[in-house]
Amino acid sequence: MSDPAAGKPGRPNALLRWIRRYFGFSRRETSGFVVLFLLMLLWLVLPWLLRPALPHYDPQADQQQLNRWAAELEAQRQPRAFDSRYPRRSYAARTAVPRVALSPFDPNSLTPEGWEARGLPHFVAQRIVHFRDVIGGFKAKEQIRRTYGLPDSVYARLAPYIQLPEQLPARESKFRDYAAGPDRNANKSFASYPPNKFARKPTHLAPFDLNAADTTQFKQIRGIGSRLSARLVAYRERLGGFIREEQVGEIYNLAPDLVDSLRKYTFVNQGFTPAFIDVNNASLAELKEHPYVGLRLGRVIVAFRQQHGPFRQASDLRQIRILDDAAFAKLQPYLRF
Repeated sequence: MSDPAAGKPGRPNALLRWIRRYFGFSRRETSGFVVLFLLMLLWLVLPWLLRPALPHYDPQADQQQLNRWAAELEAQRQPRAFDSRYPRRSYAARTAVPRVALSPFDPNSLTPEGWEARGLPHFVAQRIVHFRDVIGGFKAKEQIRRTYGLPDSVYARLAPYIQLPEQLPARESKFRDYAAGPDRNANKSFASYPPNKFARKPTHLAPFDLNAADTTQFKQIRGIGSRLSARLVAYRERLGGFIREEQVGEIYNLAPDLVDSLRKYTFVNQGFTPAFIDVNNASLAELKEHPYVGLRLGRVIVAFRQQHGPFRQASDLRQIRILDDAAFAKLQPYLRF
């Protein structure tokens, strides 16, 4: 009786016959394929078998060495001391002046400490005494009110107690008539000078709109003449209108006291809308005329929109490197897309 398992082929022979039938190989090609496959498998596994076991790295020793080197460098480092070419001046500490209760007083007899005792800052007290000495004494309250740096709130608190008239008396400039000669009466009546061609500026000026004022209104402020008022209007037209009173300080070569006067006697309406800049369509000649753009930034804006297309929103301008945060904040209210 024969063994039934003897006639069954082995698994390796069955695998070889399947490869021969699937790929159409001969016996030699099948043997070569199997050998090549085993060599490729050995090539992939061999690096893992031959790789040495890496030792465990402990960074504590290296960290201690680095700490020692850092301590040695810190011990060797000596701060460099430089002698100043300009010796520093030491100022004595200013003693606080006690306040006094307000009562009627003569401003021509007060010392700086007396003004400080009535609520004025130290530098304003020094300035008001110096101004009094220069003009030879105060004759009216309006002279004190015109002192540079004196807050209006402080003046309003002190004005009822100042023992002086509100305004200066009207001045009549007269000269003696000597044309009659020595035989005539020497005590001739005085004749008045010709009237002044410059109109006297108002003492109490009502605030006016900074964006609607013309040169005539600007000239009502003390210290502003025809040339400066024309500069103010020209700057406002180039800017497209003021949105804050502080912008008058950006006008070139404008004295600080005139800036304070402009901020005192002018205002900007809450609903005012400035003239916008169309950064996507404006030419370089139009862009450079705006005080916040100029020629340099205008060239960059024109080149940027030609290369990257039109700007879609204000934040797109932040891609221009020469436009810093302060310049962007001033320019943003005037942009239109």
